[in-house]
Amino acid sequence: MRNLDLTPLFRSSVGFENLTRMLNVTNGCERSHASYPPYNIIKGSTDDYRITFAVAGLSDDDIELAIENNTLTVKGTVSQDNDGAKYLHRGIAGRSFAHRFQLAEHIQVTKATMMDGLLHVDLKREVPESLRPRTIPISSANGPQQLNGEPGKKAA
Repeated sequence: MRNLDLTPLFRSSVGFENLTRMLNVTNGCERSHASYPPYNIIKGSTDDYRITFAVAGLSDDDIELAIENNTLTVKGTVSQDNDGAKYLHRGIAGRSFAHRFQLAEHIQVTKATMMDGLLHVDLKREVPESLRPRTIPISSANGPQQLNGEPGKKAA
């Protein structure tokens, strides 16, 4: 199954046009590449998230983070081994990778830190004040309301 028919969803929702595209892109991902390097996605408080990658053997200079069109891309490029060592067993993977994460609206990357072979990418939902829920006071007045909002006055 390559494409999903979300027509019933669109009958009762507004603004989810990109959902189909996002699901199709996610469905078409190569599963063999999705597991390296291993990573965790952690939800902290209501608006805080953290993605942690196990990137043993990589330095800060080998990793690139970029955001474009609400897509976070994490790329790791491994430099070629020039130490001349002959490995009898190579258990620590040393290959390049690229992971893409579709971010919801108003999710911002706040920082990225490397510590003990782990790359931590911290994210936070920062909804602008104008988009936050607000309550509208209800006033009562005696008599009919005019369109200009002032009770008892006739519209000019």
